[in-house]
Parts: sequence; C-alpha cells; structure tokens
Amino acid sequence: MKKTFIKDLKEKEQVSGAFLVTKKESGVSKSGKPYLNMRIMDATGECEARVWEAAEEIGKVFQKNDIVAIKGFAVAYQGGLQVNITSVSALPEGAYSIRDFLPASSRGPAEMIAELDSIIEGMANGHLKALLLSIFNDKELRDRFMTAPAAKAMHHPYLGGLLEHVLSICGLADKVVGHYKEGINRDLLVTGAILHDIGKIYELSYKRSFDYTDEGRLLGHITIGVELIDERIRLIKDFPRELAILLKHMLLSHHGHLEFGSPKRPKTIEAIVLYYLDDMDAKINAVKTLIDDERDSSNWTPYQRIFERYIFKGEFRPEDAPAAAIETDDRKDEKPEEKGDGSRKKDIPSLF
Repeated sequence: MKKTFIKDLKEKEQVSGAFLVTKKESGVSKSGKPYLNMRIMDATGECEARVWEAAEEIGKVFQKNDIVAIKGFAVAYQGGLQVNITSVSALPEGAYSIRDFLPASSRGPAEMIAELDSIIEGMANGHLKALLLSIFNDKELRDRFMTAPAAKAMHHPYLGGLLEHVLSICGLADKVVGHYKEGINRDLLVTGAILHDIGKIYELSYKRSFDYTDEGRLLGHITIGVELIDERIRLIKDFPRELAILLKHMLLSHHGHLEFGSPKRPKTIEAIVLYYLDDMDAKINAVKTLIDDERDSSNWTPYQRIFERYIFKGEFRPEDAPAAAIETDDRKDEKPEEKGDGSRKKDIPSLF
C-alpha cells in the first residue's frame, strides 16, 4: 500500500501512504493551540512531521511505533522537508510488511546466513565449531541474528546489518591471517568476529523502530554476549577453559577502550586484531552511508561530530569547496587541546 516514499518527497507535493511513527510528542504553539510533533519513517529514510489541526483528536488514534496511513503535504523545514499531516489512521497487523518501513541490507538474509554456515563448516577447531553450531542451530538465535541491525544508528543500522557486519569482519580476518602468516589463531579470531556483537540480538529492539530494550540498557550487549557464550560453552563436553577465557576476553575488549564500554582493553593478538577490524568496518560503513546519501547533492557532507571533520563525497571541484568550513575543520584537526604534561590530547571517536 506504499504510495509515497520519504526519499521521493518534494516540497509542496501531496503525501499519501503508510509510515512508521518513530516519535510522537504533544506540544502547544505560541498561540496556545495544541499540535503533534512527529517523526515518520519508511525503508528509504526518516523525516519530521507535524499535525497542526485537530491534533488532540488525531493523537488518540495511534501511538509511537504504530504503522499509520497518512495524508498531508511536504513543506520546507530547516534545510530539509517536513510533512504537515492532515489525517492519520492506524493500520492493523497483517496489513503491511515491516520491511517496507525499516531499512534493510542490500544482501538477502538467506544468502548471508548461508555464507556464515559455510564459514562455520570450515572451522578446524572442533570446540569452537561445536560452540558456533550450538548457537546457530538454535532457531530463535539464528532468526534474531539474521534480522538484527548492528546498531541503532551510526553503522549498519538496518535489518540484517549485524550479519552483514560480521561477514565483512570475517573476510577481513582471513586477509589479515593470510598476510601475517603466523602467530594469529585463525579459528579463534573468526569465532570472535562472529560472536563479538551477538548480545545485540537482545540489546536492540527491531520489530518496529530501532531502539534499545530494557535488557540492553541495563546490561549492554557485551555482558549479554559473554553470558550467552558462557551458557553454551557449559553444554560442550571438555571445552578447554583456556580457550573459553581467550574467546570471552575478545568480547570483553572489542571496543578497545574502557571509556567506550569495554570492561577490558585487548591484550591478545586476536583481540587486538578484532578491535581494529571491528572499528574499521564500522567507520567505513558509516562513511559510505554518508557518501551515498542522495538527499544532499553537495560534494561535502555536513560536519560529522563523530569523525570531527567534513567528508568529501563527490568529484573534485575546487570552486565548490566550502573554504571557511574546511578551514574550521583543519583548525580542529591541527590544534587539539593539550594536557597538563604538554602531550596532545584528542578525543577518540567511537561508533559503538
């Protein structure tokens, strides 16, 4: 029943179609009139929306995270577009597919899980293979792993994003092992790559909009993941204690820094490699998403706080470069705050 997609919105055009409501807040205008402040979403993006007329009556027919049929029109708003809504009706379960309203990986879930199965089948270490089979032969865990995003936002924030992220790191891990030849336990590294974010299948909510579960907010995916692995290891006869410790250390340290939520910093070569590959894959995905954003035809992205810079995204045209902005960016890069000991201090950005 989709008629209008967010990516196709144009100023002054009519909007008619189904959308996921990701924000619903009541407000009062300067004239004392109630209105609804909303954000709507489909598989192509998100945008702001407002209900100015009959806000109280319309607000009673739907809730946040409902799929609703909307009519309205698009207007310019703070450099982008906003939908002014004239009517809303909630849609019943079964009248829509959630994949029309949440972004999804360009790769199909069946294709990706088959690739993961092939990686597991190729494991030489019997204990690690048994652990992975125990997890991914469990239908609930398997289905969640195929569906979950890798994050609420920032990197791989779409259905299937977690599995896509894991497969990317596995491919990078094999290249690293092949490059250095010796000294890295390939099966341990790949198992860590597969399981490092498995706690996100319970940390994140992804049946409607992407958000954190109560369990996710209270425990976090690192703790959830270590507990899950520990439970599965206990079911495998004679699983080496040393191997279990090395694997769990990879999960506990894969964010690399204590301030980014890792209880431990990486202290084995496999944990160090995993941290750098995970961080690189997350950041490359985030940058590619910024570059591929079709809503902005500029050669440069807006200033990205997480990277502390602008990102070049187009064909080089010197006359189009935002000189003042670039100079500001350069000053941020070249003049970091100094610590009392005279050493250079700069916040390390994280996507986790």
